[in-house]
Amino acid sequence: MSLLNAIFRRRSIRLYEREPIPDDVLRNILEAGRLAPSADNAQPWHFIVITEPKIKEKLARGRWNRFIKDSAVTIVGCGYASNRWSTVDVAIALENMVIAAEAQGVGSCWVGDFEEEEVKELLGIPDSLKVVALIAFGYPAEKPGPSDKKSLETIVHYNRF
Repeated sequence: MSLLNAIFRRRSIRLYEREPIPDDVLRNILEAGRLAPSADNAQPWHFIVITEPKIKEKLARGRWNRFIKDSAVTIVGCGYASNRWSTVDVAIALENMVIAAEAQGVGSCWVGDFEEEEVKELLGIPDSLKVVALIAFGYPAEKPGPSDKKSLETIVHYNRF
């Protein structure tokens, strides 16, 4: 699959097959995150790979994130709280992972509905880190169609607003 096809086809997947992600596929996903650009090449990130069903169940407590429990893997992206750009840098790395997953036939869904302190306590995340986002990954058990998107003409401005 070409890179543009992966980007253009990607949809948020909330229903997953009960199939594990092979180690080589997961490693590619993680490598895509590791190789992401970051401000001043600081690489201010840590990624926690969750495969344990009981932990995924505990992470799936929010109204909008119940699908985490059915994911093959959920990755928790953290950044150094002291690094001014870590939120952006971790988000870039996670998006690389989402695209790498799509290119390999793995679905994903970005999770923003979580209580940071609960996640930190559950996973033993130190105070020096902030939780930026969680991403659920798994083989899709659904195939959502394209969603309505604004046209380029309504969102792109050249030189001035």
